[in-house]
Amino acid sequence: MNARAVAVVWGLAVTAVQVALSLALRDRLPDPLATHWGLGGRPNGSMSFPVFLAMELLIWAVVWLSALAAAERALARRQGRVLWWGVLFAMSVFSLGLKAVTLLANLDVAHWTEARLHGWQVPVVIVAAIGVAALAGYLGRGAPDDPAPDAGRPPLLQLRAGQRTVWVGHVANRWLALISVLAPVALVVLGLLYVVGVVPGEAAGRAVPALVILLVVGLLTSSVSVRVGDGRVVIQCGPLGWPARRIPLSRIESAWSETRHPSTVGGWGFRGLPGNRTIMLRGGECLVIGYRSGGRLAISVDDAVRGASLINALIAERVDQ
Repeated sequence: MNARAVAVVWGLAVTAVQVALSLALRDRLPDPLATHWGLGGRPNGSMSFPVFLAMELLIWAVVWLSALAAAERALARRQGRVLWWGVLFAMSVFSLGLKAVTLLANLDVAHWTEARLHGWQVPVVIVAAIGVAALAGYLGRGAPDDPAPDAGRPPLLQLRAGQRTVWVGHVANRWLALISVLAPVALVVLGLLYVVGVVPGEAAGRAVPALVILLVVGLLTSSVSVRVGDGRVVIQCGPLGWPARRIPLSRIESAWSETRHPSTVGGWGFRGLPGNRTIMLRGGECLVIGYRSGGRLAISVDDAVRGASLINALIAERVDQ
């Protein structure tokens, strides 16, 4: 069974447990239930049983379906596999734990105002989720990624007339990727903690803008893909492939591989001035594009030697025609 199938089965199982647990205790719960808590674990907000069940399932569904949508890209690399499995299982434990804590606080009380939330329960759920995340990430990491074949050695490209050749290079910054994964998780956790009353509304309101900014920055800058083919070079940023830049081969004089580091280009991210820019996500091999106008663009990307060779071969083919 592959990873996506495991995630589908696991997600359905978590959903079934959430529904079964709520329905099994339905007769021992008040309606409405206490769902929001103030100081001392005393409730200050309530919700009807159907709305509570629907809201919990909706929050879990967003997390679960988001993980499935990101599976293909995340599972392609070892770092992505560790994060993906860790987040999936941690959020399932966190979701089930908070539901259990809420149901336990409401169990066998006559009215929701009599429910009590013990202060140690939520920290236990968080610690359990972190532990499960570490274990799931470790078990799901898989074998180390194989190095790219012929890395560092320029391939011999001989293009035949009419032959369509495409090269795709990719690189990701694991720390920015971690931010892009943890930011939405933190938003969901913050929302759940606000719902159950652990985090006050004022504190949640201050944290949300910062988490949204981290999410946007992570999505836009966590990875870069470069595609050479169809008469152009396409550079796409982030898992969404946006923003994207398309450079026609007619604007390129030549391309080559060059070793660069953040210390030599001024840091991480998008560096330099117009005419001499670098997209730096990790130090090491970079694909450098030399424009006919004299400018340069460098992108830190894996297998840059092969990409440069194809660009030069396609340029030579255009000249010969």
